[in-house]
Amino acid sequence: MSDHHPAPAVGPGNAPAGAADGLVLTGERTLPGIADENYWFQRHVVAYELAVASLTGGEVVLDAGCGEGYGLAMLAGAGAARVVGVDLDPTVVAHARTAYAATHPAVEVHAAELLALPLADDAIDLTVSFQVVEHLYDIPGYLRSLRRVTRPGATVMIATPNRLTFTSGSDVPVNPFHTREFTAAELHDELTDAGLEVQRLLGVHAGAWLTSIEVAAGRPLPDLLAATDPARWPHWLRRTVHAVTPAAFAVHGDDLDASLDLVAVCRVPG
Repeated sequence: MSDHHPAPAVGPGNAPAGAADGLVLTGERTLPGIADENYWFQRHVVAYELAVASLTGGEVVLDAGCGEGYGLAMLAGAGAARVVGVDLDPTVVAHARTAYAATHPAVEVHAAELLALPLADDAIDLTVSFQVVEHLYDIPGYLRSLRRVTRPGATVMIATPNRLTFTSGSDVPVNPFHTREFTAAELHDELTDAGLEVQRLLGVHAGAWLTSIEVAAGRPLPDLLAATDPARWPHWLRRTVHAVTPAAFAVHGDDLDASLDLVAVCRVPG
C-alpha cells in the first residue's frame, strides 16, 4: 500500500501522467511502471515474493490494504484459488478491479475498512498486509480484524518500514502519511499483544550490489533519493534506480535494527 518517501517532485520518468490508470504518486503508495519510482516499488515486491514462495496452490489469500493491486496478480499467478484485495480508497479499488480482477479470475477487490473486513471468520488461509500498519490509528483493532478472518494455524504476514533506518533519530515519522513506525522489537511486541505468534521476523537489507553503490556514494541510497529532486539526479543514480530488481535486496533475520523494512511471519493460534 504505502510508499516510503514524501510526495515526489515531478521529474523525467516520474510525471503523474505515467501513473497507472490515473493514480498519482503522492507519497502514500508506490506504483508499478514508473521508472524513477522503481527502487521503492521493488522493495515492496520483495515482501510479496516471500508470500508467493509460501503458497502451495489452492489457498484463499487476503491482501489487506492491497493498494494498486500488483500483489494480487502475483498471488493469483502463484496458484491461489481466491485472492481477496481490500482497500479503503475507491479510486484504487476501481483501478485494481479493472487492471487485475478483470484479467485474473481468482482476484476480487472490495472497498472496505480494514477493521470491518467483508469476510467470514476463519475464511482465509494466508493474510498479507504490506506497508499498511504504519498508516493506521487503531492498530490493535486492525490486527484483531486480520486474526478474525484468518483460520487457526494459518499465516499472517506484515511488512513495514524499520523506524531506526527510515526515521532515524526521531519518534515522529518523516512520512506525513504514517501514524506510527516500528523497530523490530516494537513490531514483535505489538503482534504478540494482538494474540499472533511471531514465527519469523525478517529484515529487508540492501544486497551486495546496492551496498557497493552506497559505499562509493558515501551514504544510503534512500537518503540520496529523498534529498534530490528526480529531475536533478545524476545519470549514475538514475541508472541504478531503473536497474533495481527484488534480487538487489537481501532478506534475513540478522541485524534487524539495520534493515530497511521488517517482515513478520505470524501464526494464528488455535
